Order: sequence, then C-alpha cells, then structure tokens
Amino acid sequence: MTTSDHQPPSPGPAEPGYADRIHRSHLGIASGVLLLAIVLWLGIDAIVAGHGRTPWLALATLILVIPLVTAFTLRPAVYANEERLRVRNPFRVIVLPWGSVATLRSGYSNEVVTSSGSRYQLWAIPVSLRGRKRANRQAARRDNPDLGRGGGLGGLGGLTGSLRGGPMPQGTGPIRAEGDQNMDSLRELAEAHATSVHAQGEPTVRWAYEVIAPAVAGAVLLAILLAIG
Repeated sequence: MTTSDHQPPSPGPAEPGYADRIHRSHLGIASGVLLLAIVLWLGIDAIVAGHGRTPWLALATLILVIPLVTAFTLRPAVYANEERLRVRNPFRVIVLPWGSVATLRSGYSNEVVTSSGSRYQLWAIPVSLRGRKRANRQAARRDNPDLGRGGGLGGLGGLTGSLRGGPMPQGTGPIRAEGDQNMDSLRELAEAHATSVHAQGEPTVRWAYEVIAPAVAGAVLLAILLAIG
C-alpha cells in the first residue's frame, strides 16, 4: 500500500502592496466627452441628412477625428504602484520600472526623466498655472488671516473676501495645486522603491496602434474623397 504526499500549492507571484494609483485629468475627460458629443452630433446629422459626397466626407471625418479627440482627452492616464510607473500618452504607452527613473520634474509641463536621459511628458497630469496661483492665494490667506479684512461695511470686507475665496484652508503644511500634489506622490513612490529588487528593469515603449490605425485610415479616406472631387 502506498501513500502519496500532498504538496501545498506554490504561492503565486507577489502582488503589490496596493493597487495602481491612477492619475487622470478631470478637465480633459470632461472636455473629451463634450467634444465627442458635438462631433458625433454633427457627423451623424451630415451622414443622415447630407447629399452627394457629404455623407462619405462626414464618415471619413468621424473616423479621423474621433480617435484623435479620444487620444488627447480620454486616453491619457498615469498608473503607479510599488514596481513601476506606466504612462499612457495619446500615441504611446511607456512602462518605467522605478529603478530606471532618474527624476520627475515640473516646469511648464510635468515629465519623467530616465537614467539614460530620455524624457516622457505626463499628459494625464497637466500643469495648471491657475491652480498654482489659487494654491498660493489660499496659503497667503491661511498664513495672514487679516488679508481678507478691511474695506467698507463695518468690517464686512473680511467676510466678503472669505466668501469670494472659499473656506479658509486649515493646517500648517504647504498648500499645493492638484497637479503638483500628484507629482509629489509619484516622487515619493520613486524614492521609496528605486532600489527595490522588483522595481528594476529597462523602460519599454509601445506605440498605440489602436489609435493610430483608425486615424490614419480616416485621413487616407478623406484625402481620397477630396482628391477625386
């Protein structure tokens, strides 16, 4: 009589301590939805009610414009976890293990720089100069409450100033614009995991042919229709 040893199942690959942090532009998404609604409305109306070549021109325009609008508004996103940074830009997807990231910097745009010197813009985290100015005003009001006071109406200037500027920020830490906060979060991840064994490797770049192919097809079809008159 023989007995069989039952081995416990081997553990699977280690999972990140938390799911991907996803950064996207809410303004970009809202703009994309609005633009797509307008484009679809005009295009479908031209296809249904148009005459002669108009429906075909409208169809070709839709095939060209819809992927481009989607690429620049709805598509951009930044995914980050303990192992890598994945940047989904309009026409490319860049995967960067933290060990390959040299720095994340902000200027007129937010970008990541690799150890080899390659630079990739973070389309999903745009720089908002207006947001920075608003954050600076909130910090000034918090640190100097008397700034909103004065004026007429017996001291009501402070009240009206507070109403115009929104609630008084609390706390003592620096007030940052949303985009700058997102970049700070990514920098913290990069610093914490740059030397991790699981965060090493070479950057990879993939072209987004699912966006490029239909846009090119629409452009070719539109060019042919215009050429044949």
